[in-house]
Order: sequence, then structure tokens, then C-alpha cells
Amino acid sequence: MPGKGGLPESAGGTGPGGGRPLIITEDPVLLDDLLRLCAAAGAEPHVHHAVPEQGGAGGDRGGGRDPAGPVGGRGWESAPLVLVGDDAARRVRGAPRRDGVFLVGRDLDDPRVWQRAVEIGAEEVLRLPDAEGLLVDRIADVVEGAGLPALAVGVIGGSGGAGASTLACALALRAARAGERTILIDGDPLGGGMDVLLGGERAEGLRWPDFAASRGRVGAGALEESLPELHALRVLSWDRGDRVVVPPAAMRSVVAAARRRGGVVVVDLPRRVDEAVAEVLAQLDLVLMVVPGELRSVAAAGRVAAGVRMVARDVRVVVRGRCAHGLDAEAVARLLGVPLAGEVPVEVGLPGRVAEGEPPGSRGMLARFCDGFWQRALGAAQGVSA
Repeated sequence: MPGKGGLPESAGGTGPGGGRPLIITEDPVLLDDLLRLCAAAGAEPHVHHAVPEQGGAGGDRGGGRDPAGPVGGRGWESAPLVLVGDDAARRVRGAPRRDGVFLVGRDLDDPRVWQRAVEIGAEEVLRLPDAEGLLVDRIADVVEGAGLPALAVGVIGGSGGAGASTLACALALRAARAGERTILIDGDPLGGGMDVLLGGERAEGLRWPDFAASRGRVGAGALEESLPELHALRVLSWDRGDRVVVPPAAMRSVVAAARRRGGVVVVDLPRRVDEAVAEVLAQLDLVLMVVPGELRSVAAAGRVAAGVRMVARDVRVVVRGRCAHGLDAEAVARLLGVPLAGEVPVEVGLPGRVAEGEPPGSRGMLARFCDGFWQRALGAAQGVSA
């Protein structure tokens, strides 16, 4: 959804963070499953047989055996996340409405389960084992203290040689220099490597092939600490090996982890939208498509835009360089049927400076464009005037 200044507000909601989830159930089999999933997420839950403020029958199991009710995050209203077993839904009906309540069970084919979910104000009905991965993610978000996710921006070239990787690198650099927690993700295996563009191809840290086997949840903190740190930002790039494919599940898990701690995530995207790229696009708040101001490039960009818009929630065009006769930036945007995000002049001396080790966006017109973009985008995401 567009925010102030026509730019998107950061997706997602606030999380209470940093607490212990509350489990309410008397079903021993379901309880064992939920305790196992909490352990997988690194969480130590509190367990009650009823709403704690209502006298929690059976006391508190699991994380602590003190049956005192709403103390230390154990109460219905104070727990960051509440998992209600289907067996306990009736006992929870009178509890105050709150966010972060999930109705969990194994046999949820009974149509009355949806009525019970509405009665207790549950956000979702989760059936195990199908929803185990989703539930581990939710619990782990609580453990990691997830709040607003990162503002995630993708950059894609509308045609070959449009300068998308240069813009992605510059955006990440300027965000980091503005004090934002920043992760730059190289989503294009054939692009030559974002670490090279930043002069850090020999920097220690993990690259994409190290995450190719990821299927479940990737820890946000572990991901960030494992990546090379270059110019005050973290970079996930490709190595110099032959592997050029990362499974869609791994793409989804890694990008979700990168967003989880807030700040800014910039993704350099390939022009071809396959299943793995679609997983990335679905998590982005905004996609900037870089298009040179010439008719042939605009024609190519139309095909790229059609594929991207099938998945991405918000696509904008950045016109690069001077437009050819009969075109201007607004005309390019109209031809493509997407809003205009701005114009980026071509800097004659930029390639030479990059070759000498100066990363794109260090200074000049490109740096000014990126600073203005983040001022508007981050101001909109935070609900303040840019």
C-alpha cells in the first residue's frame, strides 16, 4: 500500500518481541508437538490448561511451574504469542480479544473449528503437521524480538546493461551510510557478483551456495553474522563456482530472515522471473525497474514489467540517462504503465572510479538520487513527512 510521497509503507505488523509464548491445552499429544516446535524455534514456552488470568487449571508447565498466572509474560494479555489447542477453545472463549492468537490442532476437518476460532479471535487455524514450518517461524519471531520487518526494495533491469546492479549497490551503500541496518542480496547468479562491485570478492563470509540446502527457517541473527561486511553493510553474493541455482525454498527462507530484524534489504534481481525469483518478489515492498530512455529499451522493459507485475505488489520505473528524441521520463512510465520513481543521470566517470575501488553511490549524482529515495521511502514507512 502506498505511503506518504507515493512510496510503500513497510509491510508487516509490529511484534511484541523478546517474550515466551503461551500454550493452552490439555491434549498431551498436541502439547508434545507444540513443545517440540518451540524447541526448534529456540523458545521456552509457558503452558497452561486455561487462560492464566482465569485461574489456569493445572498450573504452568514447560518453561516454569509457577501457577501464579500473569507474571513474567505468562498471562493471556502479556504473552507475545498464544497457541490454543483445539481442545481448549471453549475454555478460552471469555478471554479478552488480542492479537497473536492461533488455534492449533491435528484434526481440524470439523467445520465447527472455524466457529471456535472466530469465538476466541484467533488470527489463523493451524493444522499439524502441515503448518509446522509456519508455526516455527511465528514462534521464532517472538524469540528474536521481531518488530517491523525491513523495508525491502528490489532492483531489476528493464533491458540488458540498464545499470540495475549499480543502482542496487548504490542504494544499499547510501542506506548503510545513513545508519540503517542494511543487507544487500545478489539475486542474479549471472551478474558477476555484488561483492566484486563493492571490492570485497575476497572478504570472508558465506555466499549463496552455502544456503542452497536451506529448507526451513533461517535465523536472522545467524544469517547477518555469517555474511561478509563491506562498507558498513552485509552482502549475500555468489561465489566464483559453477553453481547458479538456488532452490525456491532456500530463496524464500533467506530473504525472510534478512527482513526479520528490520532496517533495509536491497535485492539485485535478474530479468528472468522464475520460481525462485517469484519467491523474492513476493516479499518485496517495492521493485524499481531501471530503464534507459530509448524506445528499444522501453520495448524490452515492457516484457520484463509484465512478468514482475504478476507477483510484485508495487513496481516503479527509474529512467536512466538522457531520453531519446520524442521521449521523456513521464512518457517512459506511461508506455510501461507503471509509476515513475525518478531519473538517474549517467555519470561519465563512474565506471573508472568503480574500477579503482570506489563503490557506486559513494558520491555524485547517483548518491544524491539514492539519498532522496531513502528519505522519501523510509519517511513513508515510518509515517513521517519526508
